Amino acid sequence: MNTRPYACSFSLRSRTLGLAVVLAAILGTVDAEAQDRCKEPPSLPSWNDTGPRQAIVDFVMRVTTEGSADFVPVAERIAVFDNDGCLWCEQPLYFQLFFALDRVKALAEDHPEWREQQPFAAILADDKEALAKLTEHDAAAIVAATHAGITTDEFAAVVQDWLKTARHPVYDRPYTELTYQPMLELLEYLRANDFKTYIVSGGGIEFLRVFAEDVYGIPPEQVIGSSVKTRYEMRNGEPVLVKLPEVGSIDDKEGKPININLHIGRRPVMAFGNSDGDLQMLQWTTAGDGPRFGLLVHHTDAEREYAYDRDSHIGRLDKALEEATARGWTVVDMKDDWNAIFADGE
Repeated sequence: MNTRPYACSFSLRSRTLGLAVVLAAILGTVDAEAQDRCKEPPSLPSWNDTGPRQAIVDFVMRVTTEGSADFVPVAERIAVFDNDGCLWCEQPLYFQLFFALDRVKALAEDHPEWREQQPFAAILADDKEALAKLTEHDAAAIVAATHAGITTDEFAAVVQDWLKTARHPVYDRPYTELTYQPMLELLEYLRANDFKTYIVSGGGIEFLRVFAEDVYGIPPEQVIGSSVKTRYEMRNGEPVLVKLPEVGSIDDKEGKPININLHIGRRPVMAFGNSDGDLQMLQWTTAGDGPRFGLLVHHTDAEREYAYDRDSHIGRLDKALEEATARGWTVVDMKDDWNAIFADGE
């Protein structure tokens, strides 16, 4: 029996359901309005009734209606989502970088050399000016130094503990409470229409898998992210996977379609992002045959969240925004198109 929320079912054992009604349902003569109510997916209450919401609903209706020229079989209903800035907040720094900074401080006693070595010295001195200038190379060095040398299970436990206590420096709330309510509704809406939803993020795959199922309803096998190399070892007679200080895959820009092809094996029909790091994922998704849908989340709400795009050091949105119109992608204006931002209040 399908126990999925919002699914409708008929019990043949119910005494209130006569044989005539069952036969009528089989023959398609049951009241059409009742059938429509039965099929009605979760609504999108945090989306204003503007262009982006209409575009999403129209597309989903077309590809899920049997007999439609744009009908897409269930097996091919793949939707991919960036995480940082698309499913949850990414300012003033990526949340995993905040985790890595805290790890530097936690591990500093075992690494006295860090006090003289950049970028670690800036972190330990809480040099905000220097931290604001961290490069991608610096971030990679921080992540490599703080994520390596432990097993994958140990790393997951560290992330879980951090998420329980860490709070956003601006909102003073747990990071997992800074997910976007409209996007949570969208994930549920798509799954109710038999889409399989994936995260495809530049963030670390092992970091994301710790919370993705609880927060987004996306199981670990449907999470794709950047990775470091791992090594199989026997420790105390037990087999473990040990994280190494070597990059395995960077799941950003052109790396996203490459990893989608590697891990999913199907080209998605819907792709959602918010930055130039998602450009190639949207290009590749929407270039496929048949109906395709691309969407960019544009951060325009400085009052409720942040407003940034072309000049931002984090989540830069420039080339993708330019291409959106030419390629027919939907652009969400957070200020105008969302009546709520975060999942648990503003």
